[in-house]
This record gives sequence, C-alpha cells and structure tokens, in this order.
Amino acid sequence: MEEIYAKFVSQKISKTRWRPVPPGSLQTAETFATGSWDNEENYVSLWSIGDLGNVDSDGGFEGEHQLLCDIKHHGDVMDLQFFDQERIVAASSTGCVTVFLHHPNNQTLSVSQQWPTAHYHTGPGSPSRSSAPCTGVVCDNPEIVTVGEDGRINLFRADHKEAVRTIDNADSSTLHAVTFLRTPEILTVNSIGQLKIWDFRKQGNEPSQILSLTGDRVPLHCVDRHPNQQHVVATGGQDGMLSIWDVRQGTMPVSLLKAHEAEMWEVHFHPSNPDHLFTCSEDGSLWHWDASTDVPEKSSLFNQGGRSSTFLSHSISNQANVHQSLISSWLSTDPAKDRIEITSLLPSRTLSVNSLDVLGPCLVCGTDAEAIYVTRQLFS
Repeated sequence: MEEIYAKFVSQKISKTRWRPVPPGSLQTAETFATGSWDNEENYVSLWSIGDLGNVDSDGGFEGEHQLLCDIKHHGDVMDLQFFDQERIVAASSTGCVTVFLHHPNNQTLSVSQQWPTAHYHTGPGSPSRSSAPCTGVVCDNPEIVTVGEDGRINLFRADHKEAVRTIDNADSSTLHAVTFLRTPEILTVNSIGQLKIWDFRKQGNEPSQILSLTGDRVPLHCVDRHPNQQHVVATGGQDGMLSIWDVRQGTMPVSLLKAHEAEMWEVHFHPSNPDHLFTCSEDGSLWHWDASTDVPEKSSLFNQGGRSSTFLSHSISNQANVHQSLISSWLSTDPAKDRIEITSLLPSRTLSVNSLDVLGPCLVCGTDAEAIYVTRQLFS
C-alpha cells in the first residue's frame, strides 16, 4: 500500500464518489465528488486528483487534490451517486433529491433537476407533510431509485418531473440503503436487519423476497452487490459486522465476519477486482479485505511489515455440493483454505470514516475529521 494523501477541507464529509471513467477508456480515475453534512452550510463539491506524489519545484506535492467547483446543498448530503459523466444525484436530509450538472468549460455546478418532496412523513397529528430524510440513491441511466426514512421507494427517470413509480409503504422501518440487483430489481436494507428484494415489473407493494439476520434486529446501514455475480451481496450494520449473502439460497447470510468496533457506514466490492472489498466505520477505520485465493503469495505480503493484518473467516452454512469453480471467493466456506487478509488503510484512527469509493487503483474516503484521503496505488 503506497502513500495515502490527506487534505483538510474544513467540512465534515458524508459521501464521496469517483466520477465513472467512460466505457472502454484506458484513463484512470481523476475526478471525484464529495457531499458534506453537519456544517452551517453544506456543499456538493468536485475535486481533481492531478499527479499525486510528484514533487514540484518548491518541494511541495504537485497534484494534491484540487477543488474544481462546488455548489451549496440544502440539508445534509445523505447519499451521492454519479448518474453519468456530467450529472451527480444528491439525496438530502430534507427529503429532496437533486440532480446537479457539471459544466467543464467554466468549472461550475448547476441544478438540472429536482424532486423537492421525494420523501416525507404523513400521519395522524401531522396535518401537512413533514420532510423525511432521503437516505439512499442508486442510478442506472435513465433510472434513479431513492429510499428514505419514511419507508418509501421512488423510481424516477431523468427528465421526468414526477416519479415513474412509488411504493408508498414499502417498509415500516427506515430504509438505509439501496442497490440494483439487475435492471428491474433492487435490494434495500433497513433498520431492523432485513434485506428486501423488489421487482419493478410486479404491481403492488410487496417485496419478492425478504432475508434477515436471525436473532438481534441489528440495523443494516450499507449494501453492495458483487459486480459480476449478482446474487452475491455484502452488507454492514450497526454492530460493525460484515455479512455476505447469496440471495439465491436461504434467508440468512452465508458468512458473518467480525469487523469494525462500531457502525459500518459503507461497504464496496472493487468494481473490476471483486475479490477485494473495502469497508469504513464510525470507529475511524478503513479496511481492505482480500479474499483472493492465492494464500502462499498473500502470506509473503503479510510478512512485509507495516501491514496490520488478521486472518479470519466464520461461515454459517455449507455449500460443498456447489461446483467450487462457480463459487465466488466470498461464498466459499473452508476457513483454512479461504483466509481473508484485512489491511488497515489509514495511518491512524481518526473520527468516523463516513464514505469510501474505489475505482481501478484509486481509493477516496471522507471523514468527520474534515479530511479527504486519496491513494492511487491500491494494489502496488
């Protein structure tokens, strides 16, 4: 793991995302967006990472991430996703969902579309709608799906003023995050430890499948789908545990992995190298999980010093009968064969690490310590 660069930005960062690289292009990640929270004024900002690590003539680092442009955001930024190369979708604690457009010619951001009351509470005692935070957004051009504290799911289309579909009472508890399984199907996680799969081809307000952690109803805060194997899903929750699920099998996780000491805020499979997974937590840690099966080579890495690594695996189901080569390394169940190496990526514990994103060899994360960390050499 090479140098990780910190920049202090005078605002607490709630979300951070790389701008996608055009399909088929050979360029690496260069631009990322951040959203802030819990500040007097919150912003959605775009940054460029330039040439990190080259020393300029004054002895300073060239290419420390530079602010390209920013725009005020009403309320806390609860989630942030790139819709395409130019557009960014932001979810607000006010219940509003905004699409911002980046103008590269003059480096500005403008509002291109807005759904001001995407999420709201109604009920006895509240004569009018009161806003409910929009907690999660996922995009699959031209569609945008949002979830909220009101238990509502909205399906929007870019350039449509109204929601294409709304599932009003999708959940009686708070929905914390959402991801696409495949185009018409989404998966949500909620505050009582449930995963629910929804199929937009079906009418009605019922999920097509419910999975849950047995016993304690531990709130789940984050979810990510394996980029190549759409049935493999990772979640993280209030107890800091990492759960790996196979949505084709049963209703319980395949593996529970002891992870952080406090809430896990985000989990991400590496989009092109999914044997690698990344998590961040309220406890101030940022972890790289390596489940690639090449253990001998891995233990030589382990001996290189300076890496804080542990091996652990705990499986709660047996799938030995499934053809081994078809199983994702995250679903294999022999703890001796399939040890997972965990590396801590931040030099020291900080305040909560709220968000991370990975693209190619690049990683970015944002913290409550008002710092953004970037590395361009994840696998070196």
